[in-house]
Amino acid sequence: MLYTVKEVSELSKVTIKTLHHYHKIGLLLPSQVSEAGYRLYGNEELERLQQILFYRELDFSLDQIKEMMERHSDRLFILSQQEELLLDRKQRLETIVQTLRNSIACIKGGKTMDNKEMFKGFENEEQWNEALAEQNQYLQDSYGMEPLEVAGENIQEMNEQAVEAATFMNEMASSLREGIKHNAEPIGNLIRVHLEFMNKHGHLTSANDFAAQTRFFLSDDFHLQMLEGQQTGLAYYLSAAAESFVATNQ
Repeated sequence: MLYTVKEVSELSKVTIKTLHHYHKIGLLLPSQVSEAGYRLYGNEELERLQQILFYRELDFSLDQIKEMMERHSDRLFILSQQEELLLDRKQRLETIVQTLRNSIACIKGGKTMDNKEMFKGFENEEQWNEALAEQNQYLQDSYGMEPLEVAGENIQEMNEQAVEAATFMNEMASSLREGIKHNAEPIGNLIRVHLEFMNKHGHLTSANDFAAQTRFFLSDDFHLQMLEGQQTGLAYYLSAAAESFVATNQ
């Protein structure tokens, strides 16, 4: 069964203008265009639109969504990854909602809310510094490096970078499991998008810098175990992919 752009808009609650834009940028192409020039969409296109909307719910840009969906056509993989990311957000939002309800209850009861309970669910300096504590201690003991301290004004930035980094590593681990060669074009595109994101967010990193970092991961037990714990062979796969990226982008 085929649907017109108007019908797809009514089904998905996505505006016709937005669907036209998705077509224009190559994100969602119609199954066919009728002789009269009408865009027609099938079930496959509806499924793709659903996946796009899940990514939009996670605040990914259209460019990021297009790149990720070009790398993986496996619908089950994409949905499973989206489920994991959405569940993480759901857990945080549930905590925030409970904090809100507790705040309302305190107001109605004429009570003053405990300061320690007032900000539960918000990613804050303390949570980030606790998460980084083990790595900071290791780097300080092993290399004499100053610990990374998270300041309040860049919490949102840190949250966005954490999501991107997790997505990148999940994609790399998945590519390894799927048997995609480390020097394949999709892997190079994945690294390119990752480096573009890092540079855009103030972490100036060249291809050579990235390759050097992955070599460090291989030689450092803490980071090697962390990567291998996510997927056996991931540290070596990541390093080989980084070296290939350098070789093809000189």
